Amino acid sequence: MKKQKKKTLALIAHDGKKALMVSFVRDHLETFKNFTLVGTGNTGRLIQAAGLKVTRRLSGPLGGDAQIAAEVATGKCQGVIFFRDPLGMHPHDPDISMLMRICDVHNVPLATNPATAELLITGLSHD
Repeated sequence: MKKQKKKTLALIAHDGKKALMVSFVRDHLETFKNFTLVGTGNTGRLIQAAGLKVTRRLSGPLGGDAQIAAEVATGKCQGVIFFRDPLGMHPHDPDISMLMRICDVHNVPLATNPATAELLITGLSHD
C-alpha cells in the first residue's frame, strides 16, 4: 500500500496574535507533526522555535499572504490557519481579503481563531 503524502497546512498570525498561535501549536504539537507546514515569515520562525519544521514564505506585508494564496489556488495547501487581528488596521488588508476569497473559491478550510483551528486540524487529520 502506498504511503499517503502529508497534507499541507499554512500558519499565519498578525503580530497581536503570534503568541496565541505559538501557544495553539504547542498545545497540539503531536497533531501538527502530521502535516507539512508553511508559514509567513515571522510566524514561521516562531513555529520553528517551538520545534516544528516550517517552510517560510515572505512576511505578510511583503507578499507572504499572496504566496500562500497561490499555493491554495494550485492545490498545494489543504488548509489555512490565520489568527488575524480583526480590530487592527493592516496595510496588506487587500492581500488578506484575497487569501480568504481564494480559500472560499477553492473550498479550502480557513480557521481564524483557536476554536475553528481545532476543528480544522481534527478534520484534516481524519480525512
